[in-house]
Amino acid sequence: MTATAKFMFDTDFTPGKADAAPKIDLAAHEAEVAAAEQRGYRSGMNAAEAQARTEAERRMAMALENIGNSLDRLIGTMANVERKLEIEAVEVAAACARKLASELVSREPMAEIAALAAGCLGELRSAPHVAVRVHESLLEQTRQKLTEIAALRGFEGRLVVLGETEILPGDCRLEWADGGVVRDQEAIHKLISEAVARYVNARRNPAT
Repeated sequence: MTATAKFMFDTDFTPGKADAAPKIDLAAHEAEVAAAEQRGYRSGMNAAEAQARTEAERRMAMALENIGNSLDRLIGTMANVERKLEIEAVEVAAACARKLASELVSREPMAEIAALAAGCLGELRSAPHVAVRVHESLLEQTRQKLTEIAALRGFEGRLVVLGETEILPGDCRLEWADGGVVRDQEAIHKLISEAVARYVNARRNPAT
């Protein structure tokens, strides 16, 4: 009778186990690990650099937007300041012009009267008569000056100069048969003031 072999539990029956052998030595393994670590490091660095670039670009975009907004506000402020200065300059210029005109008229009241009369008498050579009304303090001076102007302009009609208290010095009214012309400082100043006021209002309220 044949004896049965006893099963020994310390026997490893894993296929190929007995023939398996290490396929890589320690140095190669360490080199592979180092290479993997290097690849991981580079990958991490690339990701960090990409994130840093993205963050830098985001910050740059925000900075540029803030700069643009600041420039817009600055331009708006400068436009408002420029408009304000322009308005003030116009108002000051108009006030100075009124004052200067009044000063010039008070010093040379005959200048404007003579200029107006010279322009009219040259065009009214055939008129039978022309009446000129001025402030009574300028009556004789005006009569003498306009007589000279009439002769120079070839006016052959009758020239009548009248003095009136309600006419301001420097103002005058020229009247003839079918027309007349008036120099009225107050009316002129009113027209100028209205024109300046319209301009200033338009500049202060550009949207209206």
